[in-house]
Amino acid sequence: MKIPKPISSFRLSSLIRIQKDPTLAFNLFKNPNPDLKPTGKPFRYSLLSYDLIITKLGRVKMFDEMEQALHQLKNDTRLVPEEIIFCNVMKFYGRAKLHDRALKVFDEMPQYRCQRTVRAVNSLLNAFLMSKKFDEMQEVFLGMEKYARPDACTYNILIRACCLNGCLDGAWSLFDEMQRKGVKPNAWTFGALINGLCLEFKIKEAFKLKEDMFRIHRVPPNASVYEVMIRRLCGVGELTLAFRLKEEMIRKKMKCNSDIYNSFISGLFKVGRKEEAFGVFEEMDLNGIKPDTTTYNVMINEFCELKDFDAAYRFLEDMAEKGCKPNLISYNILISWLCKDGKWSEANDLLEDMPRRGCIPDVVSYRMLFDGLCGGSQLKEAAFILDEMIFKGYVPHSASIYKFVAGLCQEGNMELLLRVLNSLAKGNAIDQDTWLMVVSRVYQEDKLSSASELLDALVL
Repeated sequence: MKIPKPISSFRLSSLIRIQKDPTLAFNLFKNPNPDLKPTGKPFRYSLLSYDLIITKLGRVKMFDEMEQALHQLKNDTRLVPEEIIFCNVMKFYGRAKLHDRALKVFDEMPQYRCQRTVRAVNSLLNAFLMSKKFDEMQEVFLGMEKYARPDACTYNILIRACCLNGCLDGAWSLFDEMQRKGVKPNAWTFGALINGLCLEFKIKEAFKLKEDMFRIHRVPPNASVYEVMIRRLCGVGELTLAFRLKEEMIRKKMKCNSDIYNSFISGLFKVGRKEEAFGVFEEMDLNGIKPDTTTYNVMINEFCELKDFDAAYRFLEDMAEKGCKPNLISYNILISWLCKDGKWSEANDLLEDMPRRGCIPDVVSYRMLFDGLCGGSQLKEAAFILDEMIFKGYVPHSASIYKFVAGLCQEGNMELLLRVLNSLAKGNAIDQDTWLMVVSRVYQEDKLSSASELLDALVL
């Protein structure tokens, strides 16, 4: 019998890299040689294998498994991890709005034999920014001198935070401070300030700052600056100015990306210029810009708003044919608008068809359908969807449950009411206000036997 050749640390890294299933990759990482007899010697992992598995797990939010790999790395004293590993971990936590975990990683970096520099501080600041923890950002900034001097990226993150927090004066103060400290602003700095101005509808000031970028600071506007301005201008209906910026980009031989086209399509639909929106969509193809999922979602949403559901469905099919896979947002847009238009049966059919199309409905999908059915007094159908939600571990919003149960009480269908209350009890989804409302209604109608049945339903 041929003895299998043991997997080396180099081979393990290659296998983790090519393994698309993160769970299988993690199992392989934990036990690289399952078919070999234990030798008593621990497997010598490489730093690359740690980096690869941590990144693969973090991208899909398998944080418990990622933390197991991190814990193992902490105890693997042969290795000195690079700072970028922890920056990536903080980025993953930031995207998931788990700022506390990002801070914990930052604090524990010395335990991994890794020094913290401005890159780690910036990653932590960005994680706080994603959770909109503006006060905590200020604390980190004020205490960062013990680790490193702030750079342009540090100030850019803080300026973005001020703009998002509606504190434009604070953003300008940071801009002045960075120049006093000899930190040169870059295109991203101006992009953040221009975005802040546009958010405050200070369009003239935004255009002036774009001109001052090069005239005073010798920083040419990049495509990102144009993208920010075009997106905001389209959002407020200033399409003439937005198209002027697009022409300026073309003159400067800058390529418009799909995000810019998406802004124009959405903006044109909002002001009723449907044919021009179609023209922009076709222009993307002519210019070699492949429409992305967001592009199609914009088109689907706009046609739904026009109640042209046939066109919306055509775009849903077209995106799949063009190799652009519809996502949850694509389907949820359609479900939401179908419910608003009273097409509950179609919305339900679409939700049931989603798994076949390769997209699993989420709690938002179910909540929108449930709310739509309740709003249309389709109480029996809503009860069926509620059972399915509870089975999957989902629950409607408290206000939706209250409205639904109130409708059942008014209808007087005691059998359905008992069934619904039983489902809600199983999912621990009935609150005090809903229960008191039910009991009050039953007692008002002098149905003591029914009240007893309700109590039994909740006890069970």
